[in-house]
Amino acid sequence: MGQTAPVSAFLWITVVSLAAWCWLLLCQGFFWRTDVRLPLRREPEVWPSVCVVVPARDEAAVLPASLPSLLAQDYPGRAEVFLVDDGSTDGTGELARALSERHGGLPLTVGSPGEPPVGWTGKLWAVRHGIALARAREPEYLLLTDADIAHAPDSLRELVAAARGGGFDVVSQMARLRVESRWERLVVPAFVYFFAQLYPFRWIGRPGSRTAAAAGGCVLLRAGMAEKARIPDAIRHAVIDDVALARAVKGAGGRVWLGLADRVDSVRPYPRLGDLWRMVSRSAYAQLRHSPPLLLGTVAGLALVYLVPPVAVLAGAAAGSAPVAGVGALAWAVMAGTYLPMLRYYRQPLWLAPLLPYTAFLYLLMTVDSAVQHYRGRGAAWKGRTYARPDAVPDEG
Repeated sequence: MGQTAPVSAFLWITVVSLAAWCWLLLCQGFFWRTDVRLPLRREPEVWPSVCVVVPARDEAAVLPASLPSLLAQDYPGRAEVFLVDDGSTDGTGELARALSERHGGLPLTVGSPGEPPVGWTGKLWAVRHGIALARAREPEYLLLTDADIAHAPDSLRELVAAARGGGFDVVSQMARLRVESRWERLVVPAFVYFFAQLYPFRWIGRPGSRTAAAAGGCVLLRAGMAEKARIPDAIRHAVIDDVALARAVKGAGGRVWLGLADRVDSVRPYPRLGDLWRMVSRSAYAQLRHSPPLLLGTVAGLALVYLVPPVAVLAGAAAGSAPVAGVGALAWAVMAGTYLPMLRYYRQPLWLAPLLPYTAFLYLLMTVDSAVQHYRGRGAAWKGRTYARPDAVPDEG
């Protein structure tokens, strides 16, 4: 009798976990599908001018694999690249000029904005400087792309055609991240999977939907909308700047599209767990708006959804409870099944799917660590800079 009550309680917890997975499977915008790619493309009769803005801080290691791909864009209209050297100490600006001289292609301008003032993140201060330089060319579109992103030769052409064809103010592609090391295989596909779960791509592009997100590595933004939404000034303190940008655009009445990329790739390596840990933990608590209640809710939710099913299988087998083990196994199977498309997209072995609870546990620890680092005064640290949370930043005016 003493064991019956705990087993019965855990069975109900496991049933709730299974119910959560059924809801996620059917009611969360089919987030687990990977078929959201560039929408209808319509090539314009006259191609609009585009300025490419690349913020770069200490990117000499990756620039040779990324910048030439931008310079080599096969774009029928007028296009120009502006690389903004954000206080680099590794010769990023000089290397960019050398690559331009060596490879030719689109015109390149290298600028430097100086240190960001209080209330600005370094990246957005660099983006602001790049947009200011580009404004003299009066472009119709701005392509905001990171220094570690390599583009196929027709990338800019496809993005502009998609924006024109769908009437979007923002067309953003989630670049395919590098997946080569053991830890990259375990963590990276799950990173995109979790992002899509939070921001279902189908919902983002739906007219009237409030869901807003973009992928900062590749954002084509209509210049008129950038001015209307006051980008980047309106989001100057945002650590998760891509989501903030999309929200600002939707708040200004614009339309946003986000999907997975086919030939837009990140060349930045994350060979060790520590590299991936820093990538996630630097912004995880900011994603939760630095809220302890949201942190507790997130930890509880991750445990219920991702950890309960495998624990139920093991505990049910140990206690001889077929219902607990069976319900846990079914929830685990649904979970693994939703992860398979993302593994296929990243060309990874499908046997990694049942390991998703382990990866989710790592993300749980990264999120908690993000909060710990925040309260130690080291939160949102990136490349030598630590940013205060938005409510600690004095507002202009």
